[in-house]
Amino acid sequence: MKPPFPAFDYEAARANFSYTVPEFFNFGFDVVDRRAQENDKLALIAIDRTGQQITHYHYSDLEQESNRFANALLNAGVRKGDSVLVVLPRTPEWYFVLLGCTKIGAIAMPGTNQLKAKDIEYRINRSKACMAVVGPTHAQAIEAIAAECPSLQHKILVGENRPGWLHFESMCAAQAPHIDRQSLTPTRSDETMLIYFTSGTTSLPKMVERDHAYALAHSITGRYWQDLRESDVHWTLTDTGWAKAAWGLLYPPLTAGATIVLYDGEGFDLQIHLDIIQRHKVTTFCAPPTIYRVMAKADLSSADFSSLRHCFGAGEPLNPEAMRAWKIATGCDIYDGYGQTETINIVANFPGMPIRPGSMGKPCPGLHVDVIDDEGRVVPDHEVGHIAVKITDPYPPGLFRGYYGDPETTAKAFRHGWYYTGDTAKRDEDGYIWFVGRSDDIISSSSYRISPFEVESTLIEHPAVAEAAVVGKPDELRGEIVKAFVILAKGYTASDALALELQNFVKEQTAPYKYPREIEFRDTLPKTISGKIRRVELRAEG
Repeated sequence: MKPPFPAFDYEAARANFSYTVPEFFNFGFDVVDRRAQENDKLALIAIDRTGQQITHYHYSDLEQESNRFANALLNAGVRKGDSVLVVLPRTPEWYFVLLGCTKIGAIAMPGTNQLKAKDIEYRINRSKACMAVVGPTHAQAIEAIAAECPSLQHKILVGENRPGWLHFESMCAAQAPHIDRQSLTPTRSDETMLIYFTSGTTSLPKMVERDHAYALAHSITGRYWQDLRESDVHWTLTDTGWAKAAWGLLYPPLTAGATIVLYDGEGFDLQIHLDIIQRHKVTTFCAPPTIYRVMAKADLSSADFSSLRHCFGAGEPLNPEAMRAWKIATGCDIYDGYGQTETINIVANFPGMPIRPGSMGKPCPGLHVDVIDDEGRVVPDHEVGHIAVKITDPYPPGLFRGYYGDPETTAKAFRHGWYYTGDTAKRDEDGYIWFVGRSDDIISSSSYRISPFEVESTLIEHPAVAEAAVVGKPDELRGEIVKAFVILAKGYTASDALALELQNFVKEQTAPYKYPREIEFRDTLPKTISGKIRRVELRAEG
């Protein structure tokens, strides 16, 4: 059994919270380079796809290589405020590019490695990006759309020479590893540093601008939820194109001075992942709920988890059964957290605070988060409402200020003095917040409001279910009924008998009115590029 965390005085943390945003701030210079100069320790453990080839990078390597790329940008004519599309795998070059852009004030736009040509074309034209930095797998996609992207002036390829492209390694090798900060226009904390595109669950992706203070605000994420320390070896499982990468691979761990595990593997190989944890003595670990559920169902009896001290997850609430299985296997609890591309971590289970399995936890210190109605009024305990962030003075740390070029969507999100996240939840009498679903995903059946997540969470606790998605299906009598789309685990075959078994299982595990009256067995589920289930498509299928 792992030693318990010291008791966390939540109320004192909120009451004593202090946070100052300087007028000028640059994460590359003020955090990474400063760490390199004050305590040049190991920053990255870069692991290839086989799990066997390992390269180490210190903070000074991040400093020097990001300087080289910053100089290359300047020589190419890229200036402060220019947009740069970045689609790179989990390799050190991703850090060099993002930090180099940050240093000169260019706006990096990370994109997931699952982007297709039309996705890239949309992002370049929407942002008027002047440069694209990609790996070999996306070179052909860029070439296919380049003629339709008039703003695109430079194509940089990492890891390979190709006609018509600038070679990243050669460009950087020709540049000095030092840069004169005084010769650059300083970056204000409120100026745009990054642009993320939302996953587009219900519409075309929206542009979320993140300013330089966003990196600073993630100190809240790292301090309270992740509990990151300089001595940690930290590993977050995420694609570099998602905002989750900013949470787990970039700002909090580098701010803390931790060492980051960077594994460039495709998919999920249980044995390789277990080997990385054991071999590199990972101390803090973050994975999406899907991965925790897969690992919880595997035989972990021979794995060595002795190095782990803190595990956490985000993306969607984790079902209690998976949390229990993980605790038995590793000795560690899983501390759920909640946030969005538009925010930092805003609700979490904090180390040293009692966990209520299934709950997202309590609002983070420094942020006023509550459950409210359509008119901005706080709802009573145990009633469903919108998760929202109060617009305070000073402005809430890490909260974006609007969607680029989309005043209508911005106005819908910011109203009554709150930012509406688009998610719904309940708050219990002790202030814990319980996720219910997306605002437009709630199922209303015979006057009952049913959370798709709750039904999905129950279904996947059955050994036959590998993955599940739940939607409301129109029904003449009930308004809507609950319909489940189920992917079966290996060794199980779809049948009417199994469908009935699953229905009865849900009835037994939760309130009977929530059970799926229809079950459809599928081989795959439609998902966004960030891995979220596209319930809108499933609803359309009926």
